Amino acid sequence: MGALDGIKVLDLSRVLAGPYGTQILADHGAEVWKVEIPGKGDDTRAFGPPFQNGESAYFMSVNRNKRSITINMKSNDGIEIIKNLLLKADVLIENFRPGTLDKFGLDADSALKMNPRLIYCSVSGFGQTGPWSRKPGYDLAIQGMGGIMSLTGEPDGPPTKVGTSIADIISGIYAAQGILLALVARNKTGRGQKIDISMLDGQISLLTYQAGIYFAEGKSPMRKGNQHPTICPYETFKTKDGYLNLAVGNDKLWLSFCELINRPDLKSDERFTTNPKRVACRNILFPILSEIFSTRSTAEWISLLEKAGIPAGPIFTVEEVLEHEQTKAREMVVAMEHPKAGRIRLTGIPIKLSDTPGKIKTPPPVAGQHTEEILRNVLGYSKEKIEELRKSGAI
Repeated sequence: MGALDGIKVLDLSRVLAGPYGTQILADHGAEVWKVEIPGKGDDTRAFGPPFQNGESAYFMSVNRNKRSITINMKSNDGIEIIKNLLLKADVLIENFRPGTLDKFGLDADSALKMNPRLIYCSVSGFGQTGPWSRKPGYDLAIQGMGGIMSLTGEPDGPPTKVGTSIADIISGIYAAQGILLALVARNKTGRGQKIDISMLDGQISLLTYQAGIYFAEGKSPMRKGNQHPTICPYETFKTKDGYLNLAVGNDKLWLSFCELINRPDLKSDERFTTNPKRVACRNILFPILSEIFSTRSTAEWISLLEKAGIPAGPIFTVEEVLEHEQTKAREMVVAMEHPKAGRIRLTGIPIKLSDTPGKIKTPPPVAGQHTEEILRNVLGYSKEKIEELRKSGAI
């Protein structure tokens, strides 16, 4: 049994933010009806290369455990299908630009009138309110506008995006979280509600202590490469054959670290005796430690640091982390058969529940794979009606 067994989700979202959120729900048992464009599907079906037998690796990474139905939203019959599904759904999620669905009578207020128990989740670049609410939102632009890029990269280099689509992904996580909160509330009140997820809000929420620094000092924190703004040493060092990350998070660890590197003199050096002093004198300390780390290989240093209980780690490539024994032990890579792509591998489920664990039951669907099944089993449409809808271009 999944934690969300019995929950039905009408998924009108596309690309990444919404689909990532609905994949979380689907992994834990929700029945997700993914609405796609006839003859085209989700935009990400064309994102690539790479493709596996014509199926986009990008699309497959965020759409497992869902059922695909193709509906033409420019067709009156198509809109009627969506409204009929809305009546059967517990959740509707969409990531159109605010106002787009109003003309179809599928805006939040209209949807809640039709189904007062519906959880209606909207994901957009800037939310449903504010002067930027009607602006389109894209991950790269939001990363820049949310402050994250100003903090990422070397001090003398350009602003740098995060290596994955963090604005989209965080929005998807918050959408799933908001839906779960709303479902809990519905159990108490019997009523659905609107959820307003802004990609920009999500990025601002990630600023945490960086925002705290600004609030305390009145000036923006700037790029510091891989160093931490308030802890030292807590950064990346070059070794004899590569790099490692070191996280000396408190003064007790600092004392142990000084013994490990055979520099007891650093313990009594007044410039480094406390974390605030080390942060203030980082430009002095970093060259000293860099020289020391250059004398051994990454593997040697990691072994020594781990034995001493000092947090440290190598910097893996995507291949190295996905093929690592720890990743496999946690079932964070799962292999399965896809009807067109053949044997595929997907990342696993990061939320581990003891009694109602999530499961990867079905591969990402082929576009429209479940159209007839959903129309017949969920809405009770006859074979003849389905054929008429197909001929008219509604599905």
